[in-house]
Amino acid sequence: QVQLVESGGGLVQAGGSLSLSCVVSGRFFSINTMGWYRQAPGKQREMVATIASATTTNYADSVKGRFTISRDNAKNTVNLQMNSLKPEDTAVYYCNAGVSLGLGVRRDYWGQGTQVTVSS
Repeated sequence: QVQLVESGGGLVQAGGSLSLSCVVSGRFFSINTMGWYRQAPGKQREMVATIASATTTNYADSVKGRFTISRDNAKNTVNLQMNSLKPEDTAVYYCNAGVSLGLGVRRDYWGQGTQVTVSS
């Protein structure tokens, strides 16, 4: 079984910073693309940032220049550094990992979600 454990959520004032972390554990061959997604009340879940195993990154237009995604392959960890936070960044943030289980099998796993609240 594969588990994703997130940490770092909380409340911050507009213009402030927050850092999220996600650790992948369990039995697997390798981790491929990892990413962060968020879901605000009344809205669908959206991609925030992803990072491939070769460190190629992709960001939503709304967070470019403010958020930075990174990974530590030795620790099976993906991080999201969030700067210049805005009230519209308020959402539940979910960690995602594409995992290779061997025998040509790959599937996505999700964290439980962590609340990020930005006050004006």
